[in-house]
Amino acid sequence: MLGSLFPLIYGALFVALLWQAFRVMSKGFRAASGPINSTPSNVPNDRTGQVTVHPELLDSEGRITEEALLTVRFGGDDDEASTAAGPGTE
Repeated sequence: MLGSLFPLIYGALFVALLWQAFRVMSKGFRAASGPINSTPSNVPNDRTGQVTVHPELLDSEGRITEEALLTVRFGGDDDEASTAAGPGTE
């Protein structure tokens, strides 16, 4: 009994997964064909030329901080600046 039901269950799951795959791909094709307007009409989508200031760069009064910032350089960068500082300066 179970041996005869297995191909039917397998086939039904295959068709369901195939249908789901086509649904997901069709959403991707529709998204690639044009812009998705998920913002209100009074908010512009184009931010060209606008500066974004990250909140962690602002002090308690909302101005850009004057403190020295910590920067991190990861290994594997083949820049001249990393070798110019000398060994052991990491």
